[in-house]
This record gives sequence, C-alpha cells and structure tokens, in this order.
Amino acid sequence: MRIGIASDHAGYRMKEYLKKRLIELGYELVDFGTDSEDSVDYPDYASKLAEAVSKGEVEKGILICGTGVGVSIVANKYPGVRAGIAYSDEVAELIARHNNANIICFGGRTMEFEDAFRRVKIWLETPFDGGRHERRIKKIRDLEGRICGNSR
Repeated sequence: MRIGIASDHAGYRMKEYLKKRLIELGYELVDFGTDSEDSVDYPDYASKLAEAVSKGEVEKGILICGTGVGVSIVANKYPGVRAGIAYSDEVAELIARHNNANIICFGGRTMEFEDAFRRVKIWLETPFDGGRHERRIKKIRDLEGRICGNSR
C-alpha cells in the first residue's frame, strides 16, 4: 500500500517518527513535506497530499499540523477525500469502519508520537463496514458532485 504523509513545521517531528515506524512495518511512504521545523503554511503541504489521494496517486494519507484541525479542513476540500482527526483509539477505528476515511490527521503538539503510531495502525488494519455506512458515503459523493461539479 502506498501511503502519503505530510506535515507543517509543528508536525514535522511526528511525521519523521511515523515514517520510520511505518517503513519498518513494510509500508511504502511518499513524503509530501515539509522537510524541517522551519515555519511553513499547513495548507501548502496538506493540499499536496490531499490532491494525491483525490487523484488516486496514493491509497491513503497521514497529515499532521499543530492540532490536526487545519490539515483536516484543507484535506476535506478535495473530491473523494474523507479526512478525520484520530484523537483516540476508538475514533481511529471508527473513521475507518464507518467513514471509510482515506486520510488520518494528528496534532503534533497535542498527542504523543506513540499514540499516533498506534492509531495509524488501527486505522490501516480496520476494514470499512460498508452496509448502511456505504449509503452515507454515497451521499457525501453526491454532495461533492452537486457542489463541486465532481462525481468521484
């Protein structure tokens, strides 16, 4: 599985930690930046990753900023992207199981690195339930098509 990963300066250290741990597990990571803790604007990096997920260039993505909120707002602007902030193990499971989230978001300043790693693994290993949840995902796609002119 190809997984994209990106962060701003506040999430840089967590991004590097998650990359290392996920590569050790055999995942292929595509790094969309940033490359240091120098101040940058999170929309620049979140949009690169979200566009790659939207176009199918990577299957899933991980985004990190100070809180996870900014990058999730940016990511959810892209057609076909369903990004959620995994602020607990339960949420990490539910955004996979119920929302079929293809991007998981974290706060580099608001959670421990090991907690984020555990939640990434939960999210990656949890299948989408489908069923009644598929109906809801279809409604999101329909909204995207109506509002954005895109039916992906």
